[in-house]
Amino acid sequence: MQLIPQAIPDVVLIEPKVHGDARGYFVETFRKDRLEQALGYPVSFCQDNESFSSRGVLRGLHFQLPPHAQAKLVRVLDGEVLDVAVDIRQGSPTFGQHVAVRLDAQSKRQLFVPRGFAHGFVVLSETARFAYKVDNYYSPESDRGLAFDDPALGIDWLLPSEQLLLSAKDQQQPLLSQLGEAFVYQGGTHD
Repeated sequence: MQLIPQAIPDVVLIEPKVHGDARGYFVETFRKDRLEQALGYPVSFCQDNESFSSRGVLRGLHFQLPPHAQAKLVRVLDGEVLDVAVDIRQGSPTFGQHVAVRLDAQSKRQLFVPRGFAHGFVVLSETARFAYKVDNYYSPESDRGLAFDDPALGIDWLLPSEQLLLSAKDQQQPLLSQLGEAFVYQGGTHD
């Protein structure tokens, strides 16, 4: 398992070792000790989620407010997505910047998205099953979002806008400039 810090170092791409033979394959999808060593702080996941979507479905950009903020470990079980994490920590040297990574079932790559980031993905294949672990339970009253098409973010979703399918909620999310100070950068993501 290789852990690769991204352009925003708090976001980590995980490339697992896939052991395959005539019977199929085996892959270790999570190692708490290795992830914590790479991050430099403890992570304790408490909930697993899974979604199924068709091509063009864009889910995001989502986050939860403190004290219900969530770190996520995301992966694709079937299909391919473009996965995006946006730094929304006020005062962060990478505030408003994003990491975009293609994740697919074949490579089995995963992305760790820390607290203080908005997260979303768009399905590039005909369908996709997407799974993720979170380190805090879902909290409807803390559930928030960020406009996927905010020009200040400059995200290339790799599909024409007329092919994107969003929920009514995600079509009306605020711009980055309208978020306020939900998260304040304190030199790390585990605060």
